[in-house]
Amino acid sequence: MSGDLPAKLNRRIADKTDDLVALTCDLIRFPTVNPPGDAYAPCAEYIGRRLASRGFEVSYMRGEGTPGDSDRYPRTNVVARREGGRPGPTVHFNGHIDVVEAGQGWSVAPFEAIVRDGRVFGRGACDMKGGIAAAIIAMEALIEERSDIPGTIEISGTVDEESGGFGGVAYLAEKGLFSRPRVDHVIIPEPLNKDRICLGHRGVWWAEIETHGRIAHGSMPFLGQCAVRGMGAVIEAFERELFPLLDQKRTSMPVVPEGARRSTLNINAIHGGQTDDFTGLPSPNVPDSCRMTIDRRFLIEEHLDDVKAEVRSILDELVAARPDFRYSLKDIMEVLPTMTDADAPVVQSVSDAVKTVLGREPDLVISPGTYDQKHIARIGHLDDCIAYGPGILDLAHTPDEWVGIDDMREAATVMAIATAGLLGID
Repeated sequence: MSGDLPAKLNRRIADKTDDLVALTCDLIRFPTVNPPGDAYAPCAEYIGRRLASRGFEVSYMRGEGTPGDSDRYPRTNVVARREGGRPGPTVHFNGHIDVVEAGQGWSVAPFEAIVRDGRVFGRGACDMKGGIAAAIIAMEALIEERSDIPGTIEISGTVDEESGGFGGVAYLAEKGLFSRPRVDHVIIPEPLNKDRICLGHRGVWWAEIETHGRIAHGSMPFLGQCAVRGMGAVIEAFERELFPLLDQKRTSMPVVPEGARRSTLNINAIHGGQTDDFTGLPSPNVPDSCRMTIDRRFLIEEHLDDVKAEVRSILDELVAARPDFRYSLKDIMEVLPTMTDADAPVVQSVSDAVKTVLGREPDLVISPGTYDQKHIARIGHLDDCIAYGPGILDLAHTPDEWVGIDDMREAATVMAIATAGLLGID
């Protein structure tokens, strides 16, 4: 890369700051809330029109048959591709367009995209529409500076990352869009902070535990078997045996924040007895079913079979200790931990760009939760993949979510310089 290209890209992106902010605001104003999957198609089409006007070939791919897909809520993804005039590798920027619900506690309207004090506020500003906007601006600036680039640039806006990514990146990966020889390097602009490069994530096992009882009249509970009490015994055993065990497990993976460098389990939901979707008073019944969803995050040093066995052994102990205790255990989702090698080309190129733009070495980190890299590694078998983008991870999913304008501009400059390096532009 010639010595003046980074400076030229820096100036060009600085000149496009207003456009960067406007693009971020436009994306926030699409209320792409998942679930159920609102406004996916209009948001994808907006991205597609913009990139088509910049010389990209644009296609839309619906994740038909994936969880949540319907004619009312189609899982619409956009993929834009611009091939250069000379052979070379392909660099792909992937961002998810879906956001979580706004929730309560906002001081600004969550989908109006308020610009104030050097920040853009709104649901999805940080996670991750600011990152998508930064990637688009970065690639536009690079193309404007070097119209005869070698290789290929791809940008995708995909859906359902917040609910597992099966209608988005997983679906596209199964179609071969995240595998060699089509793609060589992938950058996902998730909000891991502009001075960090995320190499991967911990593993996850989602499961449903159901305790089974026997229905009876609530005035004579001794004639039945209360499934909720059975689940209470499960929770008590977890508190006594499982949580202390998990606290002792530590990893060499550079997971952030510090508390996530151990194994964790979250009780995501419990449902037992009668539902509350009725009017009037409940009837007096002993509940014969109670279901609990667990979210177990595990480390690269752990084996998934052992993770599952820890839970099942506790349940089996309860079968032996409690008369009439019965349970079933159902897998919901499982993803192995992933960690890109620190010497991988995409890591080295982004590291060099961070040093050029920010003047310091980036931190190499691991995400506490999974993101769409899991599908690129698992289905696409593509290891040269990282997450790098603007935004503070702790702000994701919170009220008054925001992304800093300077952070987006600097991250966009890093992306442009890193892509130039990966494509061999001099």
